[in-house]
Amino acid sequence: MKATTKPAFEASPQDASSPVRDAAPRPRVEILDTTLRDGAQGEHIAYSLADKLEIAHELDALGVDFIEGGWPGSNPKDMAFFDRAREERWRHARITAFGATRHVKNTPADDPNLQALVASRAPVLIIFGKSWDFHVTHALRVSLDENLAMIESSVKHLAGHCSEMLYDAEHFFDGYKHNPVYAMKGLHAAAAGGAKCLVLCDTNGGTLPAELATIVQAVAGEFGGMRIGIHPHNDSGVAVANALAAVAAGARHVHGTINGFGERCGNVDLVPVVANLQLKMRYDCLLGRPSLAKLTEISRHVYEVGNLPLHDNQPYVGRSAFAHKGGVHVSAVARASSTYEHIEPETVGNSRRVLISELSGRSNVVAAMGRKFNLKDRPQDLKRVVDRVMALENEGYVFEAADASFDLLVRKTLNVHQPFFDLHGFRVVTMVNEANEGNTEATIKIEVAGQIEHTAADGNGPVNALDQALRKALEKFYPELREVFLQDYKVRVCNPKAATGARVLVAIVSSDHKTTWTTVGVSENIIEASWHALVDSVEYKLYQTRGDERLRKRESVRLAKPAAQ
Repeated sequence: MKATTKPAFEASPQDASSPVRDAAPRPRVEILDTTLRDGAQGEHIAYSLADKLEIAHELDALGVDFIEGGWPGSNPKDMAFFDRAREERWRHARITAFGATRHVKNTPADDPNLQALVASRAPVLIIFGKSWDFHVTHALRVSLDENLAMIESSVKHLAGHCSEMLYDAEHFFDGYKHNPVYAMKGLHAAAAGGAKCLVLCDTNGGTLPAELATIVQAVAGEFGGMRIGIHPHNDSGVAVANALAAVAAGARHVHGTINGFGERCGNVDLVPVVANLQLKMRYDCLLGRPSLAKLTEISRHVYEVGNLPLHDNQPYVGRSAFAHKGGVHVSAVARASSTYEHIEPETVGNSRRVLISELSGRSNVVAAMGRKFNLKDRPQDLKRVVDRVMALENEGYVFEAADASFDLLVRKTLNVHQPFFDLHGFRVVTMVNEANEGNTEATIKIEVAGQIEHTAADGNGPVNALDQALRKALEKFYPELREVFLQDYKVRVCNPKAATGARVLVAIVSSDHKTTWTTVGVSENIIEASWHALVDSVEYKLYQTRGDERLRKRESVRLAKPAAQ
């Protein structure tokens, strides 16, 4: 009989978005998160001690098994993290300290790096050692036998000072391809020293999935019964595929970071790894399916703490992951979401979005605003909204990501918008002294609830000054505005050939730590465009907290009835 080979990826016979009804227990895959250590080595990332503790607690709530908090032998901040971590309460995750094998001239007991690991008192320790003979002779500049002795003695020493010892085989795949016998000897040295898990690192990120799976399978066969882990980097753009291929080939322990942060092109992004393992490949990880609903929240939280922009097209959790623009797609999804979505967005804590543009059909507008205004049964009003979108996009507006401004556009087009304040005027003055130091002041006069408010504020530029002056005038009437902060501010030229007279589109992303919304303004005057976007941002927030109730009292009869034919 001809032997059959099990494919690296096995399709699930049921819809991944439907409840799982497996008869047998699912295999478990451990997750080690290294956002705070390897992820912190990414460009533009600098976590404070408070940041690291905050992210660690989010990871613990998510249900990761290990949190690699840092390298205590490398800097005081990481050692301080482990000091603080001992005082914190962790519900599930085990705090893990990272380091390297001893120096060739040191005994394990006298090696400063190993001493720092022991001093961290972390319950789990992990060290990396060289697997690639080229690295041993050219980077460490020691003999091959000396390197093996360094691995075994370092692991053995540390195993006596922690509850669990892990080993990172650095450059394992490059080493195996160059000298498989020696690469395996390094793993045997770590196992002899007492390592409980052998983690294979694709440190340069250059191995492709098929080759990686073959090597993992060989290691799993060599070390039957021992846990094998995978630590992929994304330099070839296949880190997620490599992690999944490794699990399919026998690995049961995955290292990665939230959002794929890390050196060069980053580590593997744990978000799609965890979602794919749980939903598509029938493995258990984290604390089971309920934890998946936290993925979007923690992804965005880590971006926010790191002061980095969101990646809208990030699989599963990006704002565009379940966004639909084509009218055919929107109408199909309205009938059955699985026509253009591989899972229900709520499974990972995300939500469906319908994008609006001049290319959108009426189905997009109905889907985006139908629940509020029942536009499906109001064809004339629907046409007015679509025509208004087309006219404004011809002027330079873009609504496909500006959900909040589109909400307000619909209200204004249907004559159901009730302003929360009226502008009487504003003035922005920037003074520059002889040292080229600028100071900007905005003065604003508005009417709120029949009262005139005349305020002024300084700011870092005209838009910030306007924002501060507007807040000063409004917050005593609407205290919830204190929760709102500017997350992003972008300017784009609409008609570049007009040079300095060109129209600009200003997009403002605002947040209140619970939700995020985008507003836009267009004008030849960048301050005026910014003002329109600022006002939309404020009014959208107020509609969420009190505006709809106000409108229901005034417009309940009108909104309940279709427009006259």
